[in-house]
Amino acid sequence: MQLWTNVDKKWKSPPERSVRNGRAYTARMEPLASQIRPKTLDEFVGQEHLTGKGKPIRVAIEKKELFSFVLWGPPGSGKTTLARIYAQALGADFYELSAVDAGKDDIKKVIGVRGTLLTSKPKVLFVDEIHRFNKAQQDFLLPFVERGEITLVGATTENPSFEIISPLLSRCRVFVLNEHSGKEMGKIIARTKMKIPKEAREWLVRMAQGDARQAITALEMTRKLYGSITPDTLKEAIQSKHLRYDKKGEDHYNIISAFIKSMRASQPDAALYYLAHMVEAGEDPKFIARRMVIFASEDIGLAQPTALVVANAVFEAVNKIGYPEATINLAHGAAYLSQCKKDRRAYDAVFAALDDVKKFGNLPIPMSVRNAPTKLMKGLGYGKDYKMYPSASLGAGNEESYLPEKLKKKKYLKNGNFAKSE
Repeated sequence: MQLWTNVDKKWKSPPERSVRNGRAYTARMEPLASQIRPKTLDEFVGQEHLTGKGKPIRVAIEKKELFSFVLWGPPGSGKTTLARIYAQALGADFYELSAVDAGKDDIKKVIGVRGTLLTSKPKVLFVDEIHRFNKAQQDFLLPFVERGEITLVGATTENPSFEIISPLLSRCRVFVLNEHSGKEMGKIIARTKMKIPKEAREWLVRMAQGDARQAITALEMTRKLYGSITPDTLKEAIQSKHLRYDKKGEDHYNIISAFIKSMRASQPDAALYYLAHMVEAGEDPKFIARRMVIFASEDIGLAQPTALVVANAVFEAVNKIGYPEATINLAHGAAYLSQCKKDRRAYDAVFAALDDVKKFGNLPIPMSVRNAPTKLMKGLGYGKDYKMYPSASLGAGNEESYLPEKLKKKKYLKNGNFAKSE
């Protein structure tokens, strides 16, 4: 945990605590990305929709408005930096936790339950990767945020609607951050003061894909390993394992794609291999489980409707249990979904219908199926000749289509055979 001290005007660990989430932290260990981190909003690069003139974060800082918020954006987009700038500008004590390895005891120390780190100044608690906090941890935070004992600033790369409990999310504003543009990346890289040839700079910007931290880390490692920075030395340096499988990187998307396609092809062995790869790399288990929920409707659908029930059960189990045991739940779901028969008719049908909605707009609804709650509307013909079960055989349908006149002959849900599992 780190604390901003207005006396020294610099970041440092509190005197009685020289560790952050249990790990030793000293100035000598400070990475380059931290060394060149902007200290004021005027130094900050990018996110003009939040930091520009008249935009919410700048206005909040100018008016000294203290409120809780969540920063949602891709890696390296400036979430931690904005949180620190905000706390400093408002003269607050800043405490930083990583939800990966922080717990209730760390939160209690910030709040001062045990009488430590007490201060009369407002407290801003920054929780990095807040989506990693489970429901119990988020519930624990809620009353302190609600009473204003702490101002919460959360950072997440995942959709807050899925990852943060509704009561806590309702007490926070959500600000969406974007990937840095190529021009912005160039400005950020220039802050390193390194001598970088044009071709190396251009290659680095393309490789980082808007992730400022990844670009700076790659530069730092290349300089340490090879001295000079060229496209070739950059390529050699970023072969290091810890720079692979980034949530914005190619491996991330390739492996989840292979996982889904293996289940689609009814190959449980391949699906389990790619699942194991993601687990070993530290992928968020809820991300994997969500993709399985989508897969259950998209690819299995009507062939085996209980697949959605199983996939949802896997997601709930993962959400409650977490790693390492959640690996078993994920494996159970992957093996089951892989062996289900496949049917994409519902998926294809709804997107065909969406195409027509976008193409034709608000087509008139047939009078027979319009709602008729008043006498006037009935007099105008709303609901006229409607029969609840129009065919002789219940559920067999009716020759008279309920679609708008322009689409009377449309068939979205096709008849078809299920793809058999192996």
